[in-house]
Amino acid sequence: MTHTPRLSIGLPVYNGERYLAEAVESLLAQTYQNFELIISDNASSDGTEGICRRYVAHDPRVIFIRQPRNLGCVPNHNFVLGQARGELFKWASHDDIYAPKLLQRCVEALDTHPEAVLSHTGTSIIDNAGNRVRDIEYLLATDSPHAPERFHSVLFGTGGDDFYGVIRTEVLRLAKPHASYHHAERTLMAEIGLHGTFCVLPEQLYFRRDHVARAERANPTKRGRSINMDPRRANPWLHPTVRLLAEYVWGFAGAVRRAPISAQDRRQCYAHLARWLASRAGSGLASRTSTNKTGSADAPLVVAEASRTADGG
Repeated sequence: MTHTPRLSIGLPVYNGERYLAEAVESLLAQTYQNFELIISDNASSDGTEGICRRYVAHDPRVIFIRQPRNLGCVPNHNFVLGQARGELFKWASHDDIYAPKLLQRCVEALDTHPEAVLSHTGTSIIDNAGNRVRDIEYLLATDSPHAPERFHSVLFGTGGDDFYGVIRTEVLRLAKPHASYHHAERTLMAEIGLHGTFCVLPEQLYFRRDHVARAERANPTKRGRSINMDPRRANPWLHPTVRLLAEYVWGFAGAVRRAPISAQDRRQCYAHLARWLASRAGSGLASRTSTNKTGSADAPLVVAEASRTADGG
């Protein structure tokens, strides 16, 4: 490519041959065309490389990098961001599908709302065959003009896949890089949200595929998900579950500390974080009390949120 694209799409992938072509086709068929598609193959052992090279040969927007070894999912996600040249950035998953107008609608939203740092559309869950199963209701107040309210919403709310939205690259690079502890993408979105609002459009244009090999299904435990995100987490002595949970909490605190907000807003955010911790500790205590009465094993102190773990590499 001889010009600098306005939007960079980063697609990290590992052994994604089953769904990869469908995902890439849906991205290349977008009505918005001013983008580069950066695919980083995390040393796949299946036919992923061959699929990628076929697209490189036919479309100059496709950039393909094959890693010499498996970096882990999170380092591969951070790698594609590091390669991005566009003022806007979007992560894409190799097993999802993107409606033709998704990029156009997201870019238009950011152009219309300069105060916004991220835009996305509604999310629908699809099955292995691509059949639409259900829509995900978006309940977060990320469009609030008040930073503490946006932070509170990410802490306590559920819904949406903001991680896969179109994000202003400058803001994303100001945040701490995506980490590899349990639910690290949630703390990253909390930090992004402290820089500005999100525009979440009502159209269902993003289709997230739910299948048995998806990361949160293939790795059901906190440690398993963390190891999938970064193999360096495999040592249980250096990275026990309690450390992963502590890093998760500290991730929110660090996001508030680094945020470009007023001292008053910062105090409000810390107060929300304290209440969130108290609510999680209370949930854990209630769960332990209930299970102990029946003789069952203790439940974990911190209750896991609905997973939005990044897949594909």
